[in-house]
Amino acid sequence: MMRYTLLILLLAMACQQAPKADEAKIADAQSVQEGEGNVYNIDTNRSAVQWIGTKPTGKHTGRFKLQSGTLYVKDSTVTGGKFVIDVASLEDVDLAADTAMKNKLERELKSALFFDVAQYPGAEFAITGVQEFRPDGTEVLLKDATHTIQGNLTIKQITKNITFPAKIALVNKEIEATANFNIDRTLWGMTYRADKSLQDKLINSMVNIQFTIRAQRQ
Repeated sequence: MMRYTLLILLLAMACQQAPKADEAKIADAQSVQEGEGNVYNIDTNRSAVQWIGTKPTGKHTGRFKLQSGTLYVKDSTVTGGKFVIDVASLEDVDLAADTAMKNKLERELKSALFFDVAQYPGAEFAITGVQEFRPDGTEVLLKDATHTIQGNLTIKQITKNITFPAKIALVNKEIEATANFNIDRTLWGMTYRADKSLQDKLINSMVNIQFTIRAQRQ
């Protein structure tokens, strides 16, 4: 009986964890310099931001659309850029078969408890630095990372600088950038049900973010 109880406890603890991914480093906002070189416009139809939120009883997966964005490239190197996330486009994708639950979750996430899209319909990521990825002995989970990206992430008018590994490929006149990392939502004022004492009502503060950005030369 004790072994069975322990197994249930371990499974519940596992469900509380965000997907295994690199944890973004968080710092204060930094100054943003205008990028140099050729302009690449982000293809909003082929770019997206995916999120995964977890809780003791499971997880939910969803996505945001991008509203607009540009990247700057000089001598095959990304020198700057930014993109605007359409937070109001938030959509859950794992509850497609349960419309009522899907709508309920989306309403909650769009409410003042989380993103408060009525006041803050958009979020922004502005690049503050791009460096070629160089292993420093720290384990990096993103396979075949090529660069380290730093940028100011603004959500609900709160700006933090985040650093994470990414893969950037420049082929002909198109850029594709991908990343997969975890961030703490409470740093952007989303503290609802983040207290671990809530047990089964807990919503993990760590959220997984995955993005695919495709941009074409202007």
